[in-house]
Amino acid sequence: MIAYYRPATLAEALAIRAERDVAILAGGTDIYPARTARLGWGDPAHKDILDISAIRGLDRIEETDTAFRFGCLATWTALAEAPLPPLFDGYRRAAREIGGCQIQNRGTLSGNICTASPAGDGIPNLLALDAQVELTSQSGARTVAMAAFIQGYRQTVCRSDEIVTALVVPKLAGARGAFLKLGARKYLVISIAMVAGVVAVDEANRIIHARIAVGACSAVPQRLPALEAALIGVALEDEPRGVAAVHFTALTPIDDIRASAEYRQAAALALTRDLLCGLIATPERRAA
Repeated sequence: MIAYYRPATLAEALAIRAERDVAILAGGTDIYPARTARLGWGDPAHKDILDISAIRGLDRIEETDTAFRFGCLATWTALAEAPLPPLFDGYRRAAREIGGCQIQNRGTLSGNICTASPAGDGIPNLLALDAQVELTSQSGARTVAMAAFIQGYRQTVCRSDEIVTALVVPKLAGARGAFLKLGARKYLVISIAMVAGVVAVDEANRIIHARIAVGACSAVPQRLPALEAALIGVALEDEPRGVAAVHFTALTPIDDIRASAEYRQAAALALTRDLLCGLIATPERRAA
């Protein structure tokens, strides 16, 4: 018999988390399909459920002097509708493309990273945003860089007594983000390859800050530091010309039913060039 816990406070949730081996349920868009898949293969086992969806305040999106904080119950729909600066344009685009409306209304931003899927649409965006993950236990809270949070396929640094309580994104003046994904169709599809980027430019329209991250092309989505370094000082209108295959050698794509490794590698390069071309346009032109 599976036990089901639905505490009303974070303190209660943390006490249960510390005492029992539980699966945390927030939006439920991954935990239920995962269980169904296991049942289909004859595995009826399932951990007890810790449902944190009744805890008030964990769904807030808040701005401080230095950062934006997304509570662990903030949904994709909340992200898409929030009045956020251009820095979040890529993350907001991912919010509009992940699943259908039902998934966007229920699925949480934090849940997307906790599943640690190579094809999680939020992960490359959070890498490009240089996000921090807030983990809380009864002994207190700690923050971990998004780049260090995922250790491998479906593996994170979250301890058995911790709950991810927020995502924190530092502000970056004058920056804007972008996101592109490639799938077998436009919507309701797992990515074959995807890329997220954030760039900031000076008054001469030269790049002074660049972060580029690729997903679905390695066991763990990753940034491209060599490409980021090559873009610094380049005029924004010239940046797509500097993207070369050598910048993608750290990727380790696989062959699967959706695409070959070779295709994924080429797609990552093409998507990155397209993403940078899109950033050249002014906000007015991009909205047209």
